[in-house]
Amino acid sequence: MAHHATDIHDLVSAMKAKGAPFALATVVRTVSATAAKAGAKAVILPDGTISEGWIGGGCARAAVLKAAKEAIADGAARLVSVQPGDLLAELGVAPGEEKAGVRFAKNACPSQGTMDIFVEPMLPKPELVVCGSSPVAVAVAELGPRFGLAVTVAAPPAEQAAFAEPDRRIEGYALPAGKEGLRVIVVATQGKGDEAALAAALAAEADYVAFVGSRKKAASLKEKMRERGVDEGRLAALHAPAGLDLGAITPEEIALSILAEIVRLRRRGQREDAA
Repeated sequence: MAHHATDIHDLVSAMKAKGAPFALATVVRTVSATAAKAGAKAVILPDGTISEGWIGGGCARAAVLKAAKEAIADGAARLVSVQPGDLLAELGVAPGEEKAGVRFAKNACPSQGTMDIFVEPMLPKPELVVCGSSPVAVAVAELGPRFGLAVTVAAPPAEQAAFAEPDRRIEGYALPAGKEGLRVIVVATQGKGDEAALAAALAAEADYVAFVGSRKKAASLKEKMRERGVDEGRLAALHAPAGLDLGAITPEEIALSILAEIVRLRRRGQREDAA
């Protein structure tokens, strides 16, 4: 079933707005008898299903879906060239081999054509919400973009000037409850509005919530959250003190330890050699 390019473009825009990760596969070149023509596109979901569009029969599909899943995992685009076995032999490459940035796959179809497909990951930026304007909050907000995070700053109006140019500002701690992609929240109020900020962070949907402060401070705040009726599971999942234990002392070092923990969370299960 054929799909118009406008349908695909509308879907791509909608999925981008929703913040859902996917890959866009585009046929860039075909030689001899292939069913798909250059310009054909398909939207591929993280689980490897084609949500919309068409890029030819089963011959190319397996190689493209595999490339799409990998692209979504590591964020890098790929070029897949599906060719008949004799042409691959002429080029001196084996199916599945990569050479000069091109991944080769064998066309097992009777039509025996060649098809090159560009597979591009479309990944939403994970959201980093920083609560408070302490030196640690400022350091986390400054480092976040270097790790591909979209930074939202939540702080009272008088404290907003501490931050140069976050992607988004929230006055006070009225965090939006729902989320689209990955969301991490770092409460670094350090004595100013700790309770209000932590309560808001624990009420919002998030993949990671961290509190910057001593164990003692964290324990007393957790007790206060219990009294407020905060869910025990959420309290158990709270990272307090925040970050990996690097023995960090300066605000920048503490920020580094927090971002290290966020990277570990984000990349868990994404690396092939993790096993």
